[in-house]
Amino acid sequence: MSVVLDADQVARSLARIAHEILERNRGIDQVALVGIRTRGVPLAKRIAKSIQDISHHDVPTGALDITLYRDDLMRTPLGPQPVVRKTEIPFSIDDKRILLVDDVLYTGRTIRAALDALIDFGRPRAIQLIVLVDRGHRELPIKADYVGKNLPTSAAQSVQVHLAEIDGRDEVEILP
Repeated sequence: MSVVLDADQVARSLARIAHEILERNRGIDQVALVGIRTRGVPLAKRIAKSIQDISHHDVPTGALDITLYRDDLMRTPLGPQPVVRKTEIPFSIDDKRILLVDDVLYTGRTIRAALDALIDFGRPRAIQLIVLVDRGHRELPIKADYVGKNLPTSAAQSVQVHLAEIDGRDEVEILP
């Protein structure tokens, strides 16, 4: 077990991403953050807070559940039933720049499911992807626009993100 980002490094990564969002989007009037459940939601809220601290503008934030959009639901018919959580997007995504937030980008399949789910809510002007960690090993042609940390890993390793809101601590670790 190896900690690759501690609480300070996580905070600095998210602050840097907030600055990059402001620079790249030149005005945030039509920007909204949508976190993918589970850990993408607190990350989206933290980034929105950083943007508010920097620019003094609020950014709408929502939560997206992708359970029913996953392409692996029917692969293990005898496995545990998926837990469907609530999607909460209390604003229209039509003609907005949606910044989709997740903790780890790996194969790209979670993001593909999230794109399908998001499009069911409207037609955004653009969708940008924010991830705390990009570990490589893509199976789909998906690339993040904003990355906290690139972590080259082997396929046998596991990247675990722990956030204070869920796990009581902020850190990212690689497990064998």
